[in-house]
Amino acid sequence: MAGIVIHEGNTAALNRVNVDTDQIIPKQFLKRIERTGFGQYLFYDWRFQSDGTNNPNFELNQPHNEGATILVANHNFGCGSSREHAPWALQDYGFQVIIAPSFADIFYNNCVKNGILAIRLGEDEVEHLLEKAEKDSYRLTINLQKQEVTDPEGFLASFTIDPYWKEMLMNGWDEISVTLKYEEQISNYEEVRRS
Repeated sequence: MAGIVIHEGNTAALNRVNVDTDQIIPKQFLKRIERTGFGQYLFYDWRFQSDGTNNPNFELNQPHNEGATILVANHNFGCGSSREHAPWALQDYGFQVIIAPSFADIFYNNCVKNGILAIRLGEDEVEHLLEKAEKDSYRLTINLQKQEVTDPEGFLASFTIDPYWKEMLMNGWDEISVTLKYEEQISNYEEVRRS
């Protein structure tokens, strides 16, 4: 995985509360065994009409949201089932950062374990970002080192993140990468146990 230190990108707004994982990636698309290929099904029931064409009223289908890498959502994003496919779909679609006032706990952990920076900001701060991103192209800069979200107009918000997750995200590590840092000690232990 690529590390995140500073990320600048276009921002899409999804001003909905309680967006559950079945809306993020509907269950009928969970048949793949790879982590890739799920982006095409992201928000499927909202993005597409019954004939398969784009729903012109859905937020991500608006021209100013094309190529967005930052998603701003509302309360309790990622609630519902614990499917890890939800962050896989968001990441495969192109999102690297998700900002919301609150996340479902399992969804939040699945995001950071898979290289997506999930940021909790205050309700007023999120409302400001939603308002800006709903209207037109809106760029944000995320500085994970400083734990800050900024825009070109002077917006500044600080966020907290567990130091363990911060280190993993900045270095592009997953939990297997962390384990492999101790490969020599593991091999030595196994050698001693064989004796």
